[in-house]
Amino acid sequence: MNYHNITKEDMLNGDGIRVVLWVAGCGHHCRGCQNPETWDPKGGIPFDESAMAEIMEELKKDYVTGLTLSGGDPLYPGNRADVLKLLKAVNDKFPDKDVWIYTGYTLEQLMCTEKDTLDILKLADVLVDGPYEEEKRDINLPWRGSSNQRVIEIGRGWFRKDA
Repeated sequence: MNYHNITKEDMLNGDGIRVVLWVAGCGHHCRGCQNPETWDPKGGIPFDESAMAEIMEELKKDYVTGLTLSGGDPLYPGNRADVLKLLKAVNDKFPDKDVWIYTGYTLEQLMCTEKDTLDILKLADVLVDGPYEEEKRDINLPWRGSSNQRVIEIGRGWFRKDA
């Protein structure tokens, strides 16, 4: 997985003060996307141990609420293994910090996908789903760009495959 930036003390991409990882790779290519430079999965820089350490160091701060994954699309197929590894580490070390994931997929699409994606969702608290639709742009909506997108409080462990 590659990434473009790690934003610290962000208050625009989820509730509270957050660390935001902007991943590379997105197959949705939404018209009017605010981050088209993140579409190329080979863009940016490799997500390595140094980037992981930077995120973990920021999450140590008491006033930081949690981690947000955006991009690009954290659930782009080429990102899923590294995203899962990152979320497992965050959940192990910081169980009280919440995790938000922005994706162009809908929750319904994700429910019919591979096990690794479902494992990621089990480690997240909030999913902001759906592609950005320029004709539905609404700057008054909290934490999303268009009215078709949803902010879904899924809560960790919300989905059990055997249920």
